[in-house]
Amino acid sequence: MSRMLSHDVAVDLGTANTLVAIDGRGVVINEPSVVATNKKTNQVIAIGKDAKLMVGRTPKSIIAMQPLVDGVVSDYEVTEHMLRNFVDRLHRVHRVLFQRPRMIVGLPCGVTEVEKRAVEEAAKSSGARRVYLIEEPVAAAIGTGVDVLGERGSMIVDIGGGTTEIAVIANGSPVMTKSVRIAGDEMNDAIRQFVREEYGLQIGERTAEDIKTTIGIVGGNNKSRSMSIRGRNVVNGLPQEIEVTSDMVKGTIGKQLRPIIESVKGVLDETPPELISDIMQDGIHMAGGGSLIVGIDRLLRSETHIDVNMPKNALTAVVEGASIALANPMQYRSSLIYTE
Repeated sequence: MSRMLSHDVAVDLGTANTLVAIDGRGVVINEPSVVATNKKTNQVIAIGKDAKLMVGRTPKSIIAMQPLVDGVVSDYEVTEHMLRNFVDRLHRVHRVLFQRPRMIVGLPCGVTEVEKRAVEEAAKSSGARRVYLIEEPVAAAIGTGVDVLGERGSMIVDIGGGTTEIAVIANGSPVMTKSVRIAGDEMNDAIRQFVREEYGLQIGERTAEDIKTTIGIVGGNNKSRSMSIRGRNVVNGLPQEIEVTSDMVKGTIGKQLRPIIESVKGVLDETPPELISDIMQDGIHMAGGGSLIVGIDRLLRSETHIDVNMPKNALTAVVEGASIALANPMQYRSSLIYTE
């Protein structure tokens, strides 16, 4: 009866964005992993999109922070507040949760037991009656349609906001994994530093992200695009507007991608030959927002000499795959981590 009156909830608890999916309805929440709090009262003022709008625009008494760093919980209480807010929205807006739901949360590879426990406790405190964990690259592979349960080896590269997860999967579990603490956020920081050093313009995090997502490219043979940006001149402190092009930031983004590409090659080098043969036939599967940068598939193909598959649901692959696994726990039991 409890199962009939509630819905399973899947959560992609990301450094940059948190996505929530309900079984049968798909992704219903996709918001920044940002929480704004009042330092004087410790009161949570805004969560998600509303909090993200406050970044760089708040008085000193209010801080807009990301409760997750490199994909793991850095502030338990703030993470709990964020998850509880999202679950409350499911009650209030979607009117589907009458009982405490089962919840599955995606985590980076190689997180410690302490980090797993922090996520589990935050999920239970937010209203979950039972919590499952799943490694993000496994969930991403399931979400992109890869048969992770078979004996054939599959490689997934998930470029998120805080980490890049690289895994070779067979028989439902990772055989080789690598978590790289370089992803979308580091690209944003590199773009901000580049614009400051080259053009003497100080820009915010949101502007840097807009540059990356709007005109960012890597590799050659891609048509350059341009956009106008505004910031503060570091010399005279006055507002200034300049135009930046894809060619200007191509090298900066490419430099951040270099450790990711080298890590992919390193995982391939340590993968058993039988699984390498499977990967060469099926290609490397991409996921995550960072994989949407124009030209990254061609760059990775040229470096590894292996075809690269770009899914249409790169942004939502982890939460969609986690939702599929939770809906079929016996089938995906080798991929799930159940916590009491």
